[in-house]
Amino acid sequence: MTALLRFVQNKTQLPEVGVKNTISLLNEDCTIPFIARYRKELTGNLDEVEIENIVKFKEAFETLEKRKKAILKALQEQGVLTTELKEKIDKSDSLIQLEDLYLPYKKKRKTKAETARLNGLEPLAKIIMSQNARDLESIANRYTSKEIPTIEKALEGARFIIAEWINERTDIRKNIRYQLDRFALINTKVVKAKETDEKAQKFRDYFNWSEALQRCPSHRLLAILRAQEEGFIRVKIEIDDDIAISKIEDRIIRSQNECSIQIQLAIKDAYKRLLFPSLSNEILGIAKEKADDTAILVFAKNLKQLLLGSPLGEKRILAIDPGFRTGCKVVCLDAQGALKYNETIYPHAPKNDQIGAIKKISSLADAHKIEAIAIGNGTASRETEQLIRKIHFKNDIQVFVVSEAGASIYSASKIAREEFPNYDVTVRGAISIGRRLADPLAELVKIDAKSIGVGQYQHDVDQSKLNKSLDRVVENCVNKVGVNINTASKSLLSYVSGIGPKLAESIVVYREEKGPFASRIEIKKVPRLGAKAYEQGAGFLRIKNAKNPLDDSSVHPESYAMVSKM
Repeated sequence: MTALLRFVQNKTQLPEVGVKNTISLLNEDCTIPFIARYRKELTGNLDEVEIENIVKFKEAFETLEKRKKAILKALQEQGVLTTELKEKIDKSDSLIQLEDLYLPYKKKRKTKAETARLNGLEPLAKIIMSQNARDLESIANRYTSKEIPTIEKALEGARFIIAEWINERTDIRKNIRYQLDRFALINTKVVKAKETDEKAQKFRDYFNWSEALQRCPSHRLLAILRAQEEGFIRVKIEIDDDIAISKIEDRIIRSQNECSIQIQLAIKDAYKRLLFPSLSNEILGIAKEKADDTAILVFAKNLKQLLLGSPLGEKRILAIDPGFRTGCKVVCLDAQGALKYNETIYPHAPKNDQIGAIKKISSLADAHKIEAIAIGNGTASRETEQLIRKIHFKNDIQVFVVSEAGASIYSASKIAREEFPNYDVTVRGAISIGRRLADPLAELVKIDAKSIGVGQYQHDVDQSKLNKSLDRVVENCVNKVGVNINTASKSLLSYVSGIGPKLAESIVVYREEKGPFASRIEIKKVPRLGAKAYEQGAGFLRIKNAKNPLDDSSVHPESYAMVSKM
């Protein structure tokens, strides 16, 4: 616990007590929303973002420790684990540093250096590295054989071994990393055969591009990498090779003789064949990771803003999914979002039945006592809004244009089929538009967050990270607002702290069989919903018009006695 605490605190710079108690709560399977709202006295008022950071670095520490154990076991089995090496591994605080320490002992494929060793050239490599041998040709001649027929072949084999030693030196790798981090350029060249390709034209700006990698913004780097992935450009990382090589020479060469000439050749080989390809890929990977994090952060912020959009509330809504040739799908929903009526009207080209459409919408508004109209913002949206605003309704009806991003994904989903098995995708899409106006959060949680379309390059970023981040955003939003347990869908309930998809299904089944929940205590009767799930979720589940008014508040049942005393 001490090492973990020290690691997380060092990375987050948060107070020790707060970090320690948060880690303890996480180890007890407490969720982030529960800790942030109901355990403030233990965490020192840490918010969701700070707790998420603790979770992130706790996971990073656990990954690091797991890798350390695997490496130590491998070194132990090889019989090469020394006290000094173990100490260095134990002190490592990054995977890069750890892998550098393990590199000399890693089982390798058959390399040029390994072949040279098998041919007995390692003693010659050691003699060269000592840098004090005279008449190197005579010495090298002793190492010729059937496999190594010439002196030059013997020296070349020794250089391969020296190049591998140079590649495995942590100080040299660290220095090249520093130069890449500070001075790397990202250069692109168009693939001539693809230059006139129509699909390549959107990447035209990057056909011949050069920029400091450190200053390349995330959206540009992701665009460049996508263009490379699609085969339109070639990407190359560059630094001043001469400076990099001279810095390695300064660290290794201590003499001016035949040995130093061989070492210079080995250094160039090590740099061009081993060090630079590996470390330039590594720095590009790190830059990609940072670009992913930036893109995911923007995605998460936009999603949060959309999910927490102001709900219109329980109103009778007429929703329109507009279109030209296929017509406008019209649905009427009651105050609880249940479908009451659906029809298709054709006010736009080619039919242009505006008079019939106006009559139909007017009569539906009167018949269903409509209080608001929601129009999807897709094709024919502007024309449909103009038409609606021409209508003189008997009552004052508000008109809203609603984002329909992801509505088509929802309408074809399993959730939509379960909700509306007797209606086609067009009707389901219109229902989703209307329900989004009434309660954006309750409706949008039914759609895969990636399909809502609030971010760039979503298919290029790390999918696991993106999914985890967006799930956290949805979870935080749902728990920030709270959920009416008697009306919430299975999708919405599954995001409640401690509940999840299976318990959400159990709650819905219980509700359908026994009727609405009368109190929070009754939630305990749901099959498979244990004490832990109740503790984590009860404060976020609301019961309207309950006998105890606290059941419709964010006060946790564990604090009811205290509130009663107050």
